[in-house]
Amino acid sequence: MWTLSGFADEISPDPAEQSRVLCDLGVNFLEFRSAWGTNVLDLDDEELDRAAKILAGNGLRISSVGSPIGKIGIHDDFDDHLGRFDRALRVADVLGAPYIRIFSFWMPEDDDPGIHRDEVLRRISELVRRAAGHDVILVHENEKRIYGDIPERCKDIVESIGSPMLRLVWDPANFVQCGVRPFTRGYQQLRSYVEYLHIKDAMMATGAVVPAGAGDGELVPTIRALRADGFDGFLSLEPHLALGEDFGGFSGPKLFGTAHGAFATMLDNENIEYR
Repeated sequence: MWTLSGFADEISPDPAEQSRVLCDLGVNFLEFRSAWGTNVLDLDDEELDRAAKILAGNGLRISSVGSPIGKIGIHDDFDDHLGRFDRALRVADVLGAPYIRIFSFWMPEDDDPGIHRDEVLRRISELVRRAAGHDVILVHENEKRIYGDIPERCKDIVESIGSPMLRLVWDPANFVQCGVRPFTRGYQQLRSYVEYLHIKDAMMATGAVVPAGAGDGELVPTIRALRADGFDGFLSLEPHLALGEDFGGFSGPKLFGTAHGAFATMLDNENIEYR
């Protein structure tokens, strides 16, 4: 059975309000990106414990740490960033999160990403090495303007690293915003490595983010193929319906509900069971 999750900070900065809306929607998991306006990696131990107790008290569990690891420039100091990653590992351990989301570094404008390939792989290899011994899988998201923004480079990363601890997040809206038709161009290349989905859609002509099924993200053929292939994992709502920025987005309770309803209707229409 497929499991719905979501970036609850798109509902509200307050974990109590996040919990209320998710529970009303029947969603039992969340992708933890921030609380009280503070990124999950910047919460101190007391704040992290407080948030965890609020969520657990409402019967909510964590599907992934929605970290910003890898959202630095390829020329930025990586050694300092590794301290942030160590914190992400600690947060995942505390929250019992099975996944940590990562990225593959901003590319300088007008550079051929290929000239930075070796450094990208070196950095991600180090993240995978440090994650050894932790009960967690790193999932790379295809964010626009990073090295792994198109299917071919996502495949290059995961195959070159060659570790079961590194898998892929499938984000159809991000592919669309890179001029890629996700299912048509990417599905066969990447299916073997897709572990986790972000549910948002976008318009090819403008890049505008829209509810699932209202854009060019080819979500219907994607979920049909995933069902046929035996997918059994998390699908995390990341609506971005009011605001989308490099380090997060916002929808508010009403628009988050709109996003949930659009995707739930799609699953119901395809007779796909989910929880």
